[in-house]
Amino acid sequence: MSGTLNKVMLIGHLGDEVKLHYFDGGNCIGRFPIATNESYTNKDGERVTLTEWHNIVVRNKGAEICQKYLVKGDLIYVEGRIKTRQWKGEDGQTRYSTEIQASDFTFLSNKKEDKNTGISQPQSPTPVEKPPIAPTDNDSDSDDLPF
Repeated sequence: MSGTLNKVMLIGHLGDEVKLHYFDGGNCIGRFPIATNESYTNKDGERVTLTEWHNIVVRNKGAEICQKYLVKGDLIYVEGRIKTRQWKGEDGQTRYSTEIQASDFTFLSNKKEDKNTGISQPQSPTPVEKPPIAPTDNDSDSDDLPF
């Protein structure tokens, strides 16, 4: 195989609200961080949890859906590709930011609030139906596969 692959699949909790930025022409991007955790037991028998933060970028209709339905703490599945951006800071230094350009996502939090108490009730772990997501600007038209 001579091709390459850049694919990321994450399940994590939102660390902040979705922030939208609109451009001329009506397009927009949404940005939000998610946290994933890795746990292990060290040589002293202590449980250690490491948290990794990922910067997620969603475009257009998908960004608007995320902003409308997601709140800090929600669990989400994100699929996409890694992209590193480079820019010059105000001090003239070159800065880098690694992001996940989302191509697909599924909301995994399924909370129902008890109307009388305002307390969230636990639900079955079945993921909520995935909302539609607009294709990203880099999607090709070769998606006519029979499956």
